[in-house]
Amino acid sequence: MDHNGLVDEKSESRLYIGNLDLRITEAALIKMFSPFGKIVSEDFLWHTHGPKRGEPRGFAFIQYSTKEEAKLAEEKMHGRLANGRPMIVRLASEKLMAESADNPSKAGRDTNKMHLTSNGSGQMNRSAKIAAIKNKLRDLEEENSTAKKQKQKQTDNVS
Repeated sequence: MDHNGLVDEKSESRLYIGNLDLRITEAALIKMFSPFGKIVSEDFLWHTHGPKRGEPRGFAFIQYSTKEEAKLAEEKMHGRLANGRPMIVRLASEKLMAESADNPSKAGRDTNKMHLTSNGSGQMNRSAKIAAIKNKLRDLEEENSTAKKQKQKQTDNVS
């Protein structure tokens, strides 16, 4: 439960799966994780632009119907080899908190660090989630702006 007395079931039943071999397909991932419970959704991440466009990014998210199913899958699958690589399996909320602790500039700028509050289950509060989303959007906008400038520079050089 968070400070408002609300349970965020989604974050407690959503798993981050990382260090995936790029040959692993969505179907294979679902097949590996389905024995542990009902999979409600699966987000297999792909590169959307650049030279790797259309290739897997090496991580995914799986949402189970209950937090117990997610915990069981985490226990059974973390460190398990898939195509010769040990998978990293964590609750998605724990993964974000671990990144914030290891690398504050990745989860939020030094001028706008996220303030994480723990409720005992590794869950972030609402304002921390909003701050993380805003920081991600700002980073994407900066990336897009830099790419446009480089493209314009190339166009100017060709002319």
